[in-house]
Amino acid sequence: MKRRELGCSGIKISRMALGTATWGLTTDRDEAAKQLEEFVGAGGDLLDSSDVYGAGASESVIGELLGAVVPRSSVVLATKSGGVPGGKPGDADTRRDSLLAALDASLARLGTDYVDLWQMHVWDDRTPIDETLSAIETAVQSGRVQHAGICNYSGWQTALAARKRLGGGPALVSTQVEYSLLERGAEREVVPAAAALGLGVLPWAPLGRGVLTAKYRSGVPQERTKSPFFRWYVGHHLDAPRTDEIVDAVASAAAELDVAPVAIALAWVRDRPSVVAPVVGARTVEQLRDSLAAESLELPEEIRTRLDEVSAPYIGYPERLA
Repeated sequence: MKRRELGCSGIKISRMALGTATWGLTTDRDEAAKQLEEFVGAGGDLLDSSDVYGAGASESVIGELLGAVVPRSSVVLATKSGGVPGGKPGDADTRRDSLLAALDASLARLGTDYVDLWQMHVWDDRTPIDETLSAIETAVQSGRVQHAGICNYSGWQTALAARKRLGGGPALVSTQVEYSLLERGAEREVVPAAAALGLGVLPWAPLGRGVLTAKYRSGVPQERTKSPFFRWYVGHHLDAPRTDEIVDAVASAAAELDVAPVAIALAWVRDRPSVVAPVVGARTVEQLRDSLAAESLELPEEIRTRLDEVSAPYIGYPERLA
């Protein structure tokens, strides 16, 4: 697998990352072990988790697998703090003491004394950014964290956090945001801010929460429509105005190149400006293999242009002035 530098960190990582949001929930330990072996065997190394994934279950599974299935040294280990385990999406607590306690709990579950990348999972309106960043500085100075990043920050939040770090202390090296052919909002402010300030972009949900696999073109299984999580998480994109047109364009490109729609969607976002590595999740190792197949795919310019046009986001004032 080809490698790219992670922002201004000086380290190079695989240009695809393995997400673990379902590990310990719908993905059991044995299946997770197969995925980890497959990913590392294909040359992947960035392994991404969070303390809110299964209220720590994901990190616990990783802790069981590192050393037993693959060496700790074979992965670039990333996790997140600042969300509220068991809370609602968007709940946040990035107070200094809370973050450092959460980091120690994550390290215990992961079975390691440091993480390569520690990310602030969400912006916290109630906590001054200086307090949040001081926790990062302490964690880096203590050796518990090698590099730090942010996640789900808006453009101005990204710029504020990164600029403050440039004034002294360890720099932020990455931002993780939802980014796909179905969600290009990050291009308005977040991606330009990342490019200007030296942050690598790590797209989450690069397959449009599963919609870009084209598996829902013929309808949604009835049992899934009954799931509140499915209606909230996947329905967000299924019900969007241009979804059918975008998915049809992906499926058409896949047929032309004789590859799966998964490969088209991943290759497109992987090669967007400032993107370092899309974070892919999978329910099974077979699904992961479909994603890994994108590594060898380089999209022809004509297909890339077609996908750019069908999914182009609205860019209004004042962003269009740039």
